[in-house]
Amino acid sequence: FPGYDAKGSDLPPPKICAATWRDKAMNDLGQMPLVLLVGGYAQNWHLGGKLGVTERVLGWQQHAPYVFPLPHPSWRNTGWIKKNPWFSDELFPALKARVKDVLI
Repeated sequence: FPGYDAKGSDLPPPKICAATWRDKAMNDLGQMPLVLLVGGYAQNWHLGGKLGVTERVLGWQQHAPYVFPLPHPSWRNTGWIKKNPWFSDELFPALKARVKDVLI
């Protein structure tokens, strides 16, 4: 966790982290049956593009069942979850089923 900016928002991950270890880690892990893209930085890294988190998460079915873009877990997301009931009604049950499939 890189800390907070002057407004209290999370700082982005330092670019040197991914540049230093990401390719090696991904190669060592090999093909993964499930990838959770938690937050905008992870989504942008893996999926590219200029979409916001809400739009990306709303389009989750384009990437399922192997990749699930998710909002960053935080107490601050309570309002987001209330505004986007499809997350709990549609995406979450699909993700739960996929996790079960992967673990069995």
